Amino acid sequence: MPKKLFKVDLSKTMDQQDVPGHNRWHPDIPAAFSVDPGETFRMECLDWTDGQIKNNDDPSDIRDVNLERVHVLSGPVHVNGVEPGDLLVVDILDIGVFNEHEWGFNGIFAKENGGSFLTDHYPEAAKSIWDFHGIYATSRHVPDVKFAGIIHPGLIGVAPSQEMLDEWNRREKELVDKDPNRVPPLANLPTPERAVLGSLKGAEYDRVAKEGARTVPPRENGGNCDIKNLSRGSRIYFPVFVDGAKLSVGDLHFSQGDGEITFCGGIEMPGWIDLHVDVIKNGVEKYAIKKNPAFKPGPMDPHYNEYIVFEGVSVNEFTGEQTYLDANTAYRNACLNAIEFLKTQGYTGEQAYMLLGSAPVEGRLAGVVDIPNSCCTIALPKDIFMKDIEIR
Repeated sequence: MPKKLFKVDLSKTMDQQDVPGHNRWHPDIPAAFSVDPGETFRMECLDWTDGQIKNNDDPSDIRDVNLERVHVLSGPVHVNGVEPGDLLVVDILDIGVFNEHEWGFNGIFAKENGGSFLTDHYPEAAKSIWDFHGIYATSRHVPDVKFAGIIHPGLIGVAPSQEMLDEWNRREKELVDKDPNRVPPLANLPTPERAVLGSLKGAEYDRVAKEGARTVPPRENGGNCDIKNLSRGSRIYFPVFVDGAKLSVGDLHFSQGDGEITFCGGIEMPGWIDLHVDVIKNGVEKYAIKKNPAFKPGPMDPHYNEYIVFEGVSVNEFTGEQTYLDANTAYRNACLNAIEFLKTQGYTGEQAYMLLGSAPVEGRLAGVVDIPNSCCTIALPKDIFMKDIEIR
């Protein structure tokens, strides 16, 4: 087993750990440990909410979750000798579940506290608990389904430079200013409330807490990309922005549908991940991977062959407004069409919605050139159901 370099105690929150991680992006968050290029190591992770969600049938913890706390990340890892302009090469060797915590959760956030992709259709909180059986997941809250998960980190990334951080905060503040009272907000701006910043204390803690970017969106450093196929056997190429790269990881998912549409999405869980790091000196210039990571998918994938595929186009479902090539609207309609079908099969809309966020459904951008409509699809694997859902 690789050497365990970041440990967690599931009975404690991230700020209470012997070596705390962090829940903001900032170049001045100190590294939790350092490694050399070529090293392999294990990192343990708490679930992204820092243990706020319990294994019960009450969705009030989803409704009332404190989103100032998320995501709690393990790290940062300083990789010796790595400099801005290099590519940090990260191999995901293995990833798994704690034996004492063989369950995870999915949920729909309330519109007034985070919302979701379909928040105008499903504005109230809901929760589903999923039990793990080896590679499979089942739920007492979404009956008659069983599927193999693709365990993956929803969030993995490197630290931004101060210049990059300032640009993130500028552009996201500009976005929020367009509609400052929107519910849910257009972006989550820096806030010191519930910030966890490694070993920082005093004035340095206060400064970084005020500047640190929230971890909710994906950005140039990677971050919360929620790519379900970024799993065992994947190799990621991160452009480096600060000395040592300062790699962090968290938000582990047992399984997830493309899009992670419920926002409290995938099947969230604590767990462990084994990583190997290396470096390509001056790799940013050599391969023109300048701002966003690139990766090779791993070879692990559930073997599902038969799907029912639902289409959606970029016409607003409430107003009938033609939105020009808006893939977001098209994918939303594809998801809504799949949910309406699942309602004919005995599921509530909420159950169907959480299933699309949890199961390994396949989302596709089918067309973005045929003006004025984009077309997106969502493919539902038939074999995950323990009953016949054929259209006849």
